[in-house]
Amino acid sequence: MIALVAGATRGTGRGIAVALGATGATVYCTGRSTREGRSEMNRPETIEETAELVTAAGGAGIPVRTDFLEPDQVAALAERVRGEQGRLDVLVNDVWGGDHLWSWNTPVWEHDQDKGLRLLRLAVDTHLISARHLLPLLIGHEGGLVVEVTDGTWEFNQSRYRENVYYDLAKMSVNRLGFAWSNELRPHGGTGLTVTPGFLRSEAMLDNFGVTEDNWREAEADPSWMVSETPAYLGRGVAALALDPDRRRWSGRSVSSEELAQAYGVTDVDGSRPRVWSYITEVREKDGERAWEDYR
Repeated sequence: MIALVAGATRGTGRGIAVALGATGATVYCTGRSTREGRSEMNRPETIEETAELVTAAGGAGIPVRTDFLEPDQVAALAERVRGEQGRLDVLVNDVWGGDHLWSWNTPVWEHDQDKGLRLLRLAVDTHLISARHLLPLLIGHEGGLVVEVTDGTWEFNQSRYRENVYYDLAKMSVNRLGFAWSNELRPHGGTGLTVTPGFLRSEAMLDNFGVTEDNWREAEADPSWMVSETPAYLGRGVAALALDPDRRRWSGRSVSSEELAQAYGVTDVDGSRPRVWSYITEVREKDGERAWEDYR
């Protein structure tokens, strides 16, 4: 399997890249943060680290610094993959980088407009540029897979306003992109869909709560945190999907990590199957009394 993860530096992108590596895949780990320099996110994680984790998992990790807002860089990336591999089997679009650009519950007339528009460029334009240059590698053979990564399924987001207009539009737009690729790839035997993690214990989120993966339960957070998951959880679900010869049944859908886990029998690193979206809709939003333990 030849895979490319756009936005593999950290979080879900890293989790998916490593899980694909565990299947023996060759994974191009792309992003802006390298050991030579950080992106505007100013985080310590790098694409080289992700590539090393992919290789350690059993695959072949190849780090390639790429700014997905620069079409020339993405075109060069596509040509490199074509020259080295001759094809691409799996494309994961997980570029984000907007955490520092949005404010919670802030109306559009109060939100910094430049930051909001930059967020949309990072969250949506990058995915379109990635698809423009990398999808031609998938349609050269039948069975290509494109996975868009967002926050919240289409069903969840369509009836809930997600924090502010920029964040809401970004996350709903990516859901639509998965549907778009399902239509554009159908004549070529390809599959396109959108996936979402639950409450993610990413590197940044652990830092935000002042905990590590070893003591994450000690964080002072709302009860949904107790149903959180590691990036490996969705990663394992996506890897199982990529290996599924009947994966076209997912095409056009917007699915959560818990749905993939239930379908493929995968678990998080601690053996649990977190179901935070179910917990939110069945308990938190209805003032229910079921314990969070029922959702792990």
